[in-house]
Amino acid sequence: MGYAEGQSGETKLRFAPVILAGGSGTRFWPRSRKSRAKQVLALDGERTMIQQTVDRLLPVASAEDIWVVTNDLLRDEIVLQLPGLSQEHILSEPTARNTAPACALAAFLLEKTEPETVIGIFPSDHVIKDTKRFAEVVRAGVKLAASGEKIVVLGVPATKAETGYGYIEQGGEVETIDGIPVHHVKRFTEKPHKALAEVFVASGTYAWNSGMFLWSVKTLTGAIREHCPELAVQMEKIAAAYGTPGFAKVFEEVYPLCESISIDYAVLEPRSAKGEGASEIYCLPGDFCWNDLGCWSALHEHVADCCPEDLALRNIFDKTDRACVNIDAHGNYIYAPGKAVALVGVSDLVVVETEDALLITTRERSQDVGKVVAELKLAGHENLV
Repeated sequence: MGYAEGQSGETKLRFAPVILAGGSGTRFWPRSRKSRAKQVLALDGERTMIQQTVDRLLPVASAEDIWVVTNDLLRDEIVLQLPGLSQEHILSEPTARNTAPACALAAFLLEKTEPETVIGIFPSDHVIKDTKRFAEVVRAGVKLAASGEKIVVLGVPATKAETGYGYIEQGGEVETIDGIPVHHVKRFTEKPHKALAEVFVASGTYAWNSGMFLWSVKTLTGAIREHCPELAVQMEKIAAAYGTPGFAKVFEEVYPLCESISIDYAVLEPRSAKGEGASEIYCLPGDFCWNDLGCWSALHEHVADCCPEDLALRNIFDKTDRACVNIDAHGNYIYAPGKAVALVGVSDLVVVETEDALLITTRERSQDVGKVVAELKLAGHENLV
């Protein structure tokens, strides 16, 4: 690995995207299960969520430089779905430890050979419609992250008072890179209550935290050493064993000892506390039609693809290829492949049928579907989760 020369002779920055694919996607039960979580499902079109993630990264990175952090239940399926990626770069966490250890893992593995490489962190379950604009923003972010000890976050324009997202308060515009505006970051606020979210949106200075970040390897490892010294020691042990016959054993023994903490709490919030200028955290606009498909109501909104005023009227019959009858029914999402479906006088429902399960809820309560999985586990129905 290293720097490569482009055709015009300019230096091409090395970019290593890291795709986070270890989540269980419980809010998409019953389609999502432990061994087929939402990132390996085709919720939006024919390509699965993780395949779409790789598709939009390939214009800005080489397949050989893409890493995936997942778990043992999903790794084999991900290897099958992504034949163009190096299997050595598809890592299975011995146990789930949130996003900070997952981000740190790739950084510490690359540190010995490629400290100048820029790492990008990308969740595997997002939908982005404007992939051309996405590539433009990511390229600008790579340039910025490579220009010093800088942390780059992609902030999605906040269009409504969403309480399920983190928010980024932006300072003044610092510069532009290839026409992309760059703002200082003042602070992060995680999942505010409704009234505060409304204040944020009305101010016009806040963006949603997309969970997509860029930084050089040395910037990230340095930040982990500064803010999470114990995690740094554990990652150094794992990195020292990488490429040796004993790696699997060390990885399995040391990784579960890592604190389970998000990268937001581990690095971004303590770094932002240094102040707008000193923190060296910058925000680029995620104005590429982004959607975090977090639950069935989000999928309904995404597939409906209409203005908010029409959303409550639009029925979605997803992958239902037989007769669909609608009589005075509005704003429903139905997934029942192979079945004729009739809706009569019902509104705002989510109905999802699989071979062994049936979910009936409302769009308003679809965020609570994950609680079903918890109840099933408690009752001993592991075959259903």
